[in-house]
Formats: sequence, structure tokens, C-alpha cells
Amino acid sequence: MALDPAVNSSTKLSSGANQHLRHVEKDVLIPKIMREKAKERCSEQVQDFTKCCKNSGVLMVVKCRKENSALKECLTAYYNDPAFYEECKMEYLKEREEFRKTGIPTKKRLQKLPTSM
Repeated sequence: MALDPAVNSSTKLSSGANQHLRHVEKDVLIPKIMREKAKERCSEQVQDFTKCCKNSGVLMVVKCRKENSALKECLTAYYNDPAFYEECKMEYLKEREEFRKTGIPTKKRLQKLPTSM
């Protein structure tokens, strides 16, 4: 007696123990979380670079090399850190599991509900 693959795959997907990542999750979604978190953690360098660019106008490419290098160095350190990748991966898996349970994306879940109607 063969199992129906559609039923079998849906049970696998909803299983909390399942941590298999699709190509798009590994190469797009988790790196997106990494970029967002790295920007937060490198906020000082982001602010310095942004301020330099605003003050330099068209010459920012030349005038802001030092700030740009500091920002790149900070971000690259996070991007190359396996522990940081694992942290972001676990955050993604938690969000994915919650979405599979509720059907509501994290963004919508975090939005404030109107208090008066």
C-alpha cells in the first residue's frame, strides 16, 4: 500500500522537527535577515557613512572611502561568521514554523491592532 505523496509531504512540512531549507531560503531569505541584523549591529558605521554621503554630495565616492571601508569591514565580519548565520537561520525557521501554524506572516502579526473603532 503506497502512501499518497501529497499527504506525506504536507505532514513533513508542518512537522516542527523539519529543518530542511529550500534553495530560496538558504540563498535569499536567510541572507536577507543577515543583512538586516548586520545593519543594526553596525549601526554606528551605517550612521557615519550616511552622514558622510549627505555632506559630500556628488563627491561621496571619493570623500567617504574611509567610512565605506569601515562599514564593509563590519558587515563582512558578520556575513562570514558561521555562528551569526546559524542565529539568523534559527530565527528564520522559528518565523517559518509560526507562519505554518498561523498562516499569518510575521510582518502582519507584529503590526499594531487599532485600539479604537
